[in-house]
Order: sequence, then structure tokens, then C-alpha cells
Amino acid sequence: MFVSERSLTRRSVLAAGSTAALAATAGCVGEGAVLGMGDGSPNPTAAVLEDRSGTFALTGTAKYRTTKLAIEEINRDGGILGEELEVFAPDPQSDNMRYQDLARHAIYQEDADVLWAGYSSATREAIRPLINDHEQLYFYTTQYEGGVCDKTVFPLGATARQQLGAVVPHMIEEYGDEIYTVAADYNFGQRSGEWVKIIAEEHGAEVVGEEYIPLEESQFGSTINNIQAAEPDFVMSMLVGQDHSAFYEQRLASGLTDVPIGTSTNMAQEREHLRIDPPALEDVYAGVNYMEELPTDRNEAFVERYHERWDDAEYINQEAQNNYFSVYLYKEAVERAGTFDQAAVIEALESGLEVEAPEGDVTLDPATHHMNHNMRIAHADENHEISFDEPRTIEPVFLQEVGCDLTERAEQTQYEPDALPEVA
Repeated sequence: MFVSERSLTRRSVLAAGSTAALAATAGCVGEGAVLGMGDGSPNPTAAVLEDRSGTFALTGTAKYRTTKLAIEEINRDGGILGEELEVFAPDPQSDNMRYQDLARHAIYQEDADVLWAGYSSATREAIRPLINDHEQLYFYTTQYEGGVCDKTVFPLGATARQQLGAVVPHMIEEYGDEIYTVAADYNFGQRSGEWVKIIAEEHGAEVVGEEYIPLEESQFGSTINNIQAAEPDFVMSMLVGQDHSAFYEQRLASGLTDVPIGTSTNMAQEREHLRIDPPALEDVYAGVNYMEELPTDRNEAFVERYHERWDDAEYINQEAQNNYFSVYLYKEAVERAGTFDQAAVIEALESGLEVEAPEGDVTLDPATHHMNHNMRIAHADENHEISFDEPRTIEPVFLQEVGCDLTERAEQTQYEPDALPEVA
């Protein structure tokens, strides 16, 4: 059993030893915060550090709102173990230094029982040392490159292996075995490009060209020329952010729409199919565990509740849905543990819990702290209308294959694709 050294006397220790941390966070707690929880109050506290301004506001605002929605629903229904969750939720403003300050504030002053924080992998890695030092229960909900094996961290978004494992085989079967990869030039894009190669090889296909594009780049003329010269059967795109979305408009202008595109990043996160005029995203296929357009009764009811609560909301992205179901997953774990003690809640999470999510029922894999997701292929037609194939459950097989088992060994590792065992 994992035992937290701080769990028994945590409030008294933090109250006595938080002076330096409070000084570090002075001036950092702004609009949206619920203060006063560092005064010994027994109320359970959820820290929700999601961006409502800055670079990642487009995705972070929806993440913040779905988390609040779930907490409000739970509190109206009697809370957790008869107690309402308090919320500490200042805006990190897409700033990783501010994230570090606010995470420290959440742990030391707010005595957070659980933390949701961050969109980018860079944010997660900026605060993970602090999370590790204080054995803080942390839900990271963005779809990401994969590989995090960490005792107190639960990365609940679909991994690159899960998303690409859905869409790359589909594209090979439908269009052919020659692939051109374009991806963002940072950790997520590079690791995703590695996964495209691995999955392509598994299915007898090959990557005939690849480019890694700086995040601030918005001109894709040379990339489009290179794709046209290579004549691939399809493109795999792991482009991200506002600047990279220009690729699709330039694709249309150049006549490249005759080359279909598979993606693990576009449409489900930043709603390019709604922000960009059709037919720029015609024949784009995304491997997703969720999109707002998902035509199920459960999801339609969720979408209706969300837009009633936030009448200025534009779209529920994939990560926001992950935030929503993870609050209910946390509730189930606390109730199974019979306590808010974080070590006990982690042990309950590791018992293997299932939760009803808008995407469908999902199950937590105890050993890896990742989800078995319902993965679908979302297809945009010439009018940017979205259709879906039948869902299939894809497990977090990468971490299983490299031997991550947090029920047996308390690691704080991030594995990369080259950690896969060689096949004889």
C-alpha cells in the first residue's frame, strides 16, 4: 500500500511551514479564487487551475467550465460523503511560472485535496516536481504524447498511442500505405511522429516524408509543395494552435484537398471545423474519444446542461469532457475509500473504477493510471459536418508493454517510445 507521509498531520505541518510558499505566491491569486481554506477549515477543496486567458484559453476555458459544472452538480446532489467541494480556481493565464506559483499556493495554503491543472505537456512537467514532492493527487486531462507513469498523477486524456492507434490503421486501410507526417516541433509533436512510424510499420506502411513545424509558423507553402512532390496516400497532421490552423486554409487554396488527412489533434480540441470555412477540412479524419457532435442521448443531455449553465460557451472540446467525467471518477474513489485522505483515494482509484462519461462508459486502468477510452474516427465532409464510426475500446497499451505498474512500484517516470521492448 502507498502511504503518504504527509497524510496524517498534513494540515498542521502545512499551516506551520507555509510562510515561504505564501510569499512566493503573493499577488498570484486573482479572480475566480475561493480563499480562506488555509485557516484549518475541514471542507474538502478542489484546485482547478485551467487557463481562461492567454495562449490556451480556447481549450482551457471549456476545461474550467466542465469541471465547475460537475462539482456544482455533485454539490447539489448532496456532495461527497455528505460534504460540498470547495473550489480554488484562479486563472493561470497560460503561464507556466504562474502555474508553479498557483500549484504551490493550492497545496500549501488551500490544502487542496485534489488538483486539476493545465493543457500543455510543458505545464504538466513544470508542476510535476512539486506534485511529486508533496504526493499531491493530480488529474491531467489533456490528450497527450503518453508515457507518464507516476504514483499520484492520473493522465486521463487519450494518449497519442490510443488516438493514432485508431486513426492511422483506418487511413492505411482506406487510402494506402505511404504517409507524410507534419507535426508541431515540440515534445508532443515529435513523440507523435515517432508513434506514426511505429504504427505504420506494424501495419506494413511507411512514412515517406516528415516535417516538424515551429509553433509560431503560419506559412505552409513549402510544406504543401513537399507533400505534393512526395505524392503520399495521406497526410498525418499533429499540428496545434492558432498559427498552425492556417495550414488547412492554405491546403484548400493549393488544391491539396485531394489528399486526405488523418490527425490526433485537430477538430476535437480547437474546433477548426467550426472556426475555418468549409471545405478546408474536407476529408480530415480525427482519432478522438470525444467531440461535442457525438450523437448519443447521454452526450446530448450533457451538451444541453453545459450550454444552459454557460450560455456564452462555444464548444466542448475533448479535454473538457475528460475534466467532467474525472470529477465523477474522483467522487466514486472518495466514496469507495470512505475518506478524502489522498493516499486512500489513490488506492481506491487503483482498484479499477468505471464511470459514465459523455463518450460512453470508461474504465481506469489501475496499473498505469490511464483510461481505457472509447476511440472513434471523426470524419469532416465538404461542409464540415462530422460523422463517426463505431467506437472501439483502446487500452493504454504502451505503458502496459513497458512494464508500468503503479500498484506494485511507485514510479515518477515518463517513458518514450524507444522504451518499447524489441520484437524478436
